Amino acid sequence: MPEPLRFLSPIHKASRQIGLHLAAEVEPSGLQAREAHLISYLRSYEPCPIGEMRRVFGLKGSTLTSMLDRLEAREIVQRSPSPTDRRSFLVSLTESGRTLARRVNQSVDALEQRIRAEIDEQELKGFDAVMSAIARVTGVQVRKETR
Repeated sequence: MPEPLRFLSPIHKASRQIGLHLAAEVEPSGLQAREAHLISYLRSYEPCPIGEMRRVFGLKGSTLTSMLDRLEAREIVQRSPSPTDRRSFLVSLTESGRTLARRVNQSVDALEQRIRAEIDEQELKGFDAVMSAIARVTGVQVRKETR
């Protein structure tokens, strides 16, 4: 039987654990986990081009469109034409979307604080080193750091 992957399997497992934990946290709001992640992202980066959201979340266009349709129907997000590119749209939170995103971020921040309380400074530096190595080796930049 092959050995489990040293880095990728634990990262995938942690991602699933975080996703399932946060899904349970946001369930009362009627949001799916991916929708919560999306509005949390918008809280920091709105107005956001749809193309950037596709790149950051790795979603097919049709999947993202369906998500945005649901969120727009619930008056959580709004789409508007881009002032610089008439072929694209920008996504922003509505006022109720900002309130919901703030609650989502509170759950995320609380989880982050509980995780941080479990590790010391040396362990944090080791984690940062692994994450930096992944960025260097893959050469993939998910979001352009322009803001």
